[in-house]
Amino acid sequence: MTTGSGKSHGGVFALASLALMCQAPQALADEEPRLFSNPPGLEQQAPAQAAGQTTLLMKAEPGIKARKNPQPSGHEGHERQLSLHIDYTASTIFDPGTGQKVPVSLRSYRGTDVNPDTPFVAPTIEVTPGDTVRVTLANELPEESHCDAHQMNSDEPHCFNATNLHSHGLWVSPSGNSDNVLLSINPKVTFQYEYNIPADHPAGTFWYHPHRHGSTAIQVASGMAGALIIRGDRMPTENSNGDIDTLLKVSRDQAFPEKLLVMQQIPYACKGADGQFKSKVVDGKTVFDWSCLPGEIGVVESFDQLAPNSWNDSRRYTSINGLVQPTFAARAGQIERWRLVHAGIRDTVNLQFRKLDDRARTDKREGVATAVAERFIEDKCTGEPVQYHVIASDGLTMDRAQPHTQLTLQPGYRNDLLMVFPEPGRYCVIDNKQTAKGGVSQFDSQTQLLGFVDVGEGTKVGNISTYLTKELVKAAKKNMPDDVKSGIVADLQSGLQLKKFVAHKTIAASELIKEQQQLVFLIDTSDSSNVKFAVGTTALDAKPYESGVVNRQLKLGDAQTWVLKSAYASHPFHIHVNPFQIDKIIGPSGTDLSLPGAVDPDDPTDNQYAGLKGVWKDTLFVKGPVKVNPFTNDKGIYTIYVNTRYQRYIGEFVLHCHILDHEDQGMMQNVSIGMPNGQGGVQSAGH
Repeated sequence: MTTGSGKSHGGVFALASLALMCQAPQALADEEPRLFSNPPGLEQQAPAQAAGQTTLLMKAEPGIKARKNPQPSGHEGHERQLSLHIDYTASTIFDPGTGQKVPVSLRSYRGTDVNPDTPFVAPTIEVTPGDTVRVTLANELPEESHCDAHQMNSDEPHCFNATNLHSHGLWVSPSGNSDNVLLSINPKVTFQYEYNIPADHPAGTFWYHPHRHGSTAIQVASGMAGALIIRGDRMPTENSNGDIDTLLKVSRDQAFPEKLLVMQQIPYACKGADGQFKSKVVDGKTVFDWSCLPGEIGVVESFDQLAPNSWNDSRRYTSINGLVQPTFAARAGQIERWRLVHAGIRDTVNLQFRKLDDRARTDKREGVATAVAERFIEDKCTGEPVQYHVIASDGLTMDRAQPHTQLTLQPGYRNDLLMVFPEPGRYCVIDNKQTAKGGVSQFDSQTQLLGFVDVGEGTKVGNISTYLTKELVKAAKKNMPDDVKSGIVADLQSGLQLKKFVAHKTIAASELIKEQQQLVFLIDTSDSSNVKFAVGTTALDAKPYESGVVNRQLKLGDAQTWVLKSAYASHPFHIHVNPFQIDKIIGPSGTDLSLPGAVDPDDPTDNQYAGLKGVWKDTLFVKGPVKVNPFTNDKGIYTIYVNTRYQRYIGEFVLHCHILDHEDQGMMQNVSIGMPNGQGGVQSAGH
């Protein structure tokens, strides 16, 4: 089987601990159930300073231990210094199909206070607007003697132990040692990133992960991803909007309880006695063998583990904060903020909650195997889907809380939900089935179980929207300033509007320049021996990524429409630095699928676009054509129109497909924002 350039790491594992793991499968019969907890926080370190120097970094009072992730008041520009170490980590992943914990060795971020039961789960970085955040990234992975990026095709996956750091969704500079993904941090190299977060940066849910072209997919699939939370305390005023954090409080000093879910798909596989990945013959065809026998260790080292239908074939499980099918705890009638981060690369998640039949018996220690999950859910998770309200998309607060009973999360997406469970009992957390066109695997997927929620006694709720409105109005009356209180209350009572908490002003048609950016994703299969992953303005000019070539030169201060299409298969579009606002999503039949309640006549069970009109995002799924003839036929195409502003930052960055193995193989372009030259154009790079 093909293994790319990361094909042998026999000497890099934590051998002593793995040897103990591999002596026998680890059963769960006498262990505690897998209880959900938020990921660990990355501990802040005081920066070194010379005698007599001062710093704005918060310090503990004498005799009091410094608090992790201190939250300063106001926006004084506090400095935060953090450290992340990258190395192989020995751990286990639970397999509900066998009831065993499988030993794994995965590349991972390590920071202080990481949970020893899930040591490969990256810690959460928490900051506030106005902070200067310095992250020291130490690459402690083994050197690769066979890796020389200059002698390799840049669109051939390579150098799996070289890395860098991307702060996905942050509105910061893409240059220098900020969110610069064009750097390569090689093994045994330490580099300090510095993010100067603007004082007006939106509060919200963001994340971080590697983004070195050639090794991104293998590293993220290994679990290298963590949440990055920006917490805000800006109150809305008559003339400015505020942070949604100031509303979501029981009182001024007590926020609604929060759950942070980092969802990952880790497609680990095991090598045989010869040190190679295994294969087997099924119906006369040689296929990848996903079995892990006693004594074998699960690793993520080959692009065969990332093939289009690999996730379905693997029978692996979406993990949440490193746990497979965890149990959450909640209380009936309590409002909770659930922050969701889709940090996987090879599965679409359709989130749904249904009450378990009271007569059904389940053991928290056991799991539900992939093969029987659909039948289990059909037979036992029989309650009506629970309604929840989406208040933010990709970290950006929406203009109203949208009620859903199912929400589609594609790789790179983040959503904040307000959850209210209506009555006590046990609930199933479900990943509902997805159509081939609507998901990243390009195949129909089956319904799977993500976990359970045990809901204790509390307040029984009838109509969740009515109850939530009443509670948010109560919160607004307690927490909002007098000069805007009545307006916010009126907005909430009129369809749960959140207009005073939206970070970006709607882009008016009058702002937009005439020229549009045309973008088409293409998998060119015309030569089966040389499949190309490409981006262009049309299918005819689409090319794989070219290092050093700037494909799109943009001008600081412009606002522009982008027209997004896919000529072959479906792809999540992601662009760095500036978010975009969705204008319309036109399906093959001509319907605007971004309208509330819109139904796609060409894919009627998929409603992932409904309600997205006007929503701000940084990642958006572009569905593939109904009829595939990319070079000669534009029929059957989904056409997405988004508007964006090129604000504040200049420099070079990238756009790409967030199926990260597509990005590593060439589905990416370089973009540059430059200074105006005063004559309607962009200044040249010369002096």
